[in-house]
Amino acid sequence: MRCVMGISAPVMTQSETIAALATAPGTGALAVIRVSGAEALPVVQRCTAGRGLQPRLATLVRVRDARGGIIDECVATYFAGPASFTGEDTVELSCHGGMLVTRRVLERLLACGARPAEPGEFSRRAFENGKLDLTQAEAVMDIISAGSDLALRAAQNQLQGAIGSQVTAAADILINVAAHVEAYIDFPEEDIAPDTTDTLLAQLDAVESMTRRLLATADEGRLLREGIRTAIVGAPNVGKSSLLNMLLGYERAIVSSTAGTTRDTIEESVALGGLRLRLIDTAGLHESADAIERAGMERSRRAGAEADLLLEVADVTAPRAPLPLPETGAHRLLVLNKCDQPAHADWAGESAAIRISCAEGTGLRELELAVEKLFLHDSGERDSLAAINTRHRHALQEALDSLAAARAALVAGESPEFVDVDLRAALDSLGSITGRIDTEDILTRVFATFCLGK
Repeated sequence: MRCVMGISAPVMTQSETIAALATAPGTGALAVIRVSGAEALPVVQRCTAGRGLQPRLATLVRVRDARGGIIDECVATYFAGPASFTGEDTVELSCHGGMLVTRRVLERLLACGARPAEPGEFSRRAFENGKLDLTQAEAVMDIISAGSDLALRAAQNQLQGAIGSQVTAAADILINVAAHVEAYIDFPEEDIAPDTTDTLLAQLDAVESMTRRLLATADEGRLLREGIRTAIVGAPNVGKSSLLNMLLGYERAIVSSTAGTTRDTIEESVALGGLRLRLIDTAGLHESADAIERAGMERSRRAGAEADLLLEVADVTAPRAPLPLPETGAHRLLVLNKCDQPAHADWAGESAAIRISCAEGTGLRELELAVEKLFLHDSGERDSLAAINTRHRHALQEALDSLAAARAALVAGESPEFVDVDLRAALDSLGSITGRIDTEDILTRVFATFCLGK
């Protein structure tokens, strides 16, 4: 297997045949067991008394034990490589979803020549066989763990290559620059019409711009994957716990007219519109001599300081009062509760607030729209949503640093060897994202572009 920027390159592998449960463990109507590898079809045929399977044709089979007894009736679908998820011969068995029967079917497959798959091994084989790049392999888990509509859409876009294609496009431009620089290093005797320094710098600027656009989605990616850390803050008895319960749709927090009922933070997660909110109900902020209550308020302040979003709840029937919260970079939304009752005069000119009534369950749609407006792109951009993860962010930042060094070396007129070191470092970083950039591509581009030696 050849090396691609420190990562195994996508080449077809002849490996052991593996098998594993592809659906979640537990009891259900159906379970799917996946078998992949050069011996996938023979392994399944040994379990099913040799009945033939045609590619992409679902076939009823009986999985039998060593004595010929029936373990289960399954529907088997054979995917001949490379036209399969892993790129290898693959058979998927849909069997009954009981824990015992699926274990026995899997044990029989292992006895007939397969071995247990390691965690993520099917996706790894898909990458190694050129079916997925690394960003697409990561998207598989993002789809499984998506907690909101927008997180799911971003993962689906990533699986379709939204991130990988942008990284590949940037790397393609960078390979052109590196090929030109290396032509000067390796073939000084050839009569190559040189690009101007300005042209090379323009190409580097284009790569930098593409890289920065991807980096700009890092925070969005974190919020989509982890959820928006949302602190519900306010004075005692304004309806913070009532708002939490209204958002969740059930009574999670104790609601009482007695001030100080909530003394510790309560955390729950909820989908609001296309987003996932990690809700933190906090103790009411006020002056208190109670040590436990003061400890709860200190936790409230810390939750507010660490939040992505502050929902500042106030009682519309009471006078306006300042809320003692530290200044942070979090988004803030003022939420006026008890709007089913007459409002105090202090709130008459407040037009930016979200007005709700937890008692009547009103105002939730307005709150949802306000949150979406803070955290989401325009609706026209959401279908192409691509949000990088922490690994991508680190690699893109390294690529930017190397691009800056290469640019500085070009501007300073330094030796092409120094420029080339930084260009290759940038390509290494981009290649680590997808796993698809080969150092041999540069030399290939040299010959293809400049026709050296004719």
